[in-house]
Amino acid sequence: MFAATSGTSPAATAPLIVIDLQAGMFDGVAEPPIHDADGMVARTRALIEWARRSGRKVAFIRHDGPQGDPLAPGEPGWPVWPALGQAEDEPTFAKRVGDAFSNAALAEWVAGQGAGEVVLIGAQTDFCVAATVKGAFAAGLGVTVVSDAHSTLDAASETAAEIIARHNAAFAAAGVKLATTKALTDS
Repeated sequence: MFAATSGTSPAATAPLIVIDLQAGMFDGVAEPPIHDADGMVARTRALIEWARRSGRKVAFIRHDGPQGDPLAPGEPGWPVWPALGQAEDEPTFAKRVGDAFSNAALAEWVAGQGAGEVVLIGAQTDFCVAATVKGAFAAGLGVTVVSDAHSTLDAASETAAEIIARHNAAFAAAGVKLATTKALTDS
């Protein structure tokens, strides 16, 4: 199901995919902000700048929840979080399920970059990030997950930090390359 990737850093053509970092993940209106929300903003901004500086493309994924959901189109929680600094030429791809690659336009865009792999960050670790990892592998792409740049909420039986650590271990066991924000942005 998963394919291993080679090398220690993502290919120069690998775009940065920012998953579901929408207002509702940070504003605390419908639910608490994601774990380490301020740190996530800082690391995401650093990674976006790294991608731009290194000539990589950046795309944003926006979850379109059903009517009445805090992430439904037109709701205050729906837009990409403005503090991330999305540039006008950086596309946003909508999705209605966890896997961002469920939107065929994303796969076409990635292929248009000449990319055989992607770099993933975002929310929520245990839902849309995990589903997008699987979707990227199913599309035949190599995957790098930035281990300190995906987040989630606490669950009844596990803290967000425990969920993140458990998923990082599962990602690595499945053949995902893991990198930290510092390792990428210092390179």
